[in-house]
Amino acid sequence: MTTLLETRHLIKHFRGVKAVNGIDLDLPAGRCFGLLGPNGAGKTTTVEILEGIQQPTSGTIRYRGEALGSRFRQDIGIMFQSTALQDHVTGRENLQMFASFYPRSLPLDALVEACALGEFLDRDTRKLSGGQRQRLLLAIALVNDPELIFLDEPTTGLDPQARRNFWELIHRIKARGKTILLTTHYMEEAYHLCDEIAIMDHGRIIAQGTPRQLLAAHFDDVVLQLPLADFPDPAPSLAHPVVYGQDTVDILTQDVGATVQELLACNIPLARLLIRPRTLEDLFLELTGRELRT
Repeated sequence: MTTLLETRHLIKHFRGVKAVNGIDLDLPAGRCFGLLGPNGAGKTTTVEILEGIQQPTSGTIRYRGEALGSRFRQDIGIMFQSTALQDHVTGRENLQMFASFYPRSLPLDALVEACALGEFLDRDTRKLSGGQRQRLLLAIALVNDPELIFLDEPTTGLDPQARRNFWELIHRIKARGKTILLTTHYMEEAYHLCDEIAIMDHGRIIAQGTPRQLLAAHFDDVVLQLPLADFPDPAPSLAHPVVYGQDTVDILTQDVGATVQELLACNIPLARLLIRPRTLEDLFLELTGRELRT
């Protein structure tokens, strides 16, 4: 598989702190690559270096085997986590303005169709909903028909319906053979969209692979989840690990039948019992911890 973008031993120092500490990445062409990590893990700095916004302290970045240059800048599109749009300007006028910055651009009709902009294309950007705004920002990132698209937390703040609609847009982009680098705090989103993910913490890659590979490598159990209100206090002595959440209790087990029998023997009500497989969120917490990051 062809590598579109690669880094070798990428390092970035800030006042003696290694925000990025020896990152090696290979982004295959035509795939969606997810970069995940808690706050302060170094992923934002890493992405800004890959985008050419920041310079690394040391290390190398190559696009199609070459150092980043004018070809790279023409071939990428960026959807930032937070972007200000000019007031009193319509979506159409925004797209026309950004298209003028490039020697080549997609036809307006293609962008409108790709990002489903038709219903609000001529509306003042101040009057757009959150989902409509994100679709317009995605169209702006695609205006130059880029080969590599950076999507930084693209669905933050969207309601579930708008988020799912946005996922469908990303699937359409992937179907055209484009390469995507996605950062997100939504683990379901990463599982749904990404062909491969890398989890960062303390400036390093601590796990990398397809979502299925990573889950299989780290877990061989399932989760029996009960509402905290249904779990006795004091807790009974169980043969399996018990993890307390804010409102739930998770029981980790390799033998669902035996564990259910054990709960029944303790007279624990099971009417609201949920049995689920391990998820990327479980993996994320397992690898990076549960403490609050600033």
